[in-house]
Amino acid sequence: MPEVSSVTVPYAAYLRVYEPLAAFPQPERDHWERYAKREHHPSFQDELRRSLADLLPTPPVPVPVHESDDAFVLEVEGVLCVCPWRTRLRSWQALEELPGQWPAPVLDAVLPPVVRRQATGDYERWLERNPDARPWIRTETWQVPINWFVLFSDEERVYEAKPDAAGEDGPALRYRTPMVQARRRVARGLRALRDAVDEGPLIDGLVDVGRWLEEFHPRSYVELDYGGLVYVLPPDLLDEDHSAADVAEGIEALRRGDADGASEAYARLVERWRAVRDRRQAN
Repeated sequence: MPEVSSVTVPYAAYLRVYEPLAAFPQPERDHWERYAKREHHPSFQDELRRSLADLLPTPPVPVPVHESDDAFVLEVEGVLCVCPWRTRLRSWQALEELPGQWPAPVLDAVLPPVVRRQATGDYERWLERNPDARPWIRTETWQVPINWFVLFSDEERVYEAKPDAAGEDGPALRYRTPMVQARRRVARGLRALRDAVDEGPLIDGLVDVGRWLEEFHPRSYVELDYGGLVYVLPPDLLDEDHSAADVAEGIEALRRGDADGASEAYARLVERWRAVRDRRQAN
């Protein structure tokens, strides 16, 4: 696959769901089965490069004209699972969130209002034909939401500090768990949080993630990938990053009624992610 740009957009983390082939209707299932047998599959950086290339023309193309037919592929115990990119759908959803993230003058300079209005109209018409559509991938820039860590245990953490032998892949930090485990941890986390506090953004975010997970096959796998955030955090901080363990410890402390223990776990999270926040503000 040709590389459309040598520029990397590094500052995003991803929450992905890999569904078994049996979850897809025909003829889509056949497509993914053939796709999974290919020797080469694109990386998250390949998708980012394509998206960046679409923003270079004048006017920019914030949403691909056609939906991507690419996916991430995972094989577990002989079962093939795929995570479709659905780049077009995710681009529309990201476009809806931009006004709350960028100042209006900056947003208008990058994506003129007429371009955004056209994309919004296209999305509304598409939704009328596809009311049940949902992405297999969630993306967050410059952070990993705390509610994502609830889905995983520290034992599922994999940190690869060095590039591969070919020098093509940089460091990586990932968690991966079966869907049944992720749903169980969401339920337990919500019970502990609701017993300790009335409402809050962590509860709201965890409810939202839980509802999203319910949309997928029960034999799916859920993956948290730090993606480009590994280029923001220094190697020593990445090596020491056990955020899922801190979140689990904090939730367990709430379950025991140990407010001090929960506060200490939360303080470690805040301190660890301050390095990312400071770099975001610097940019």
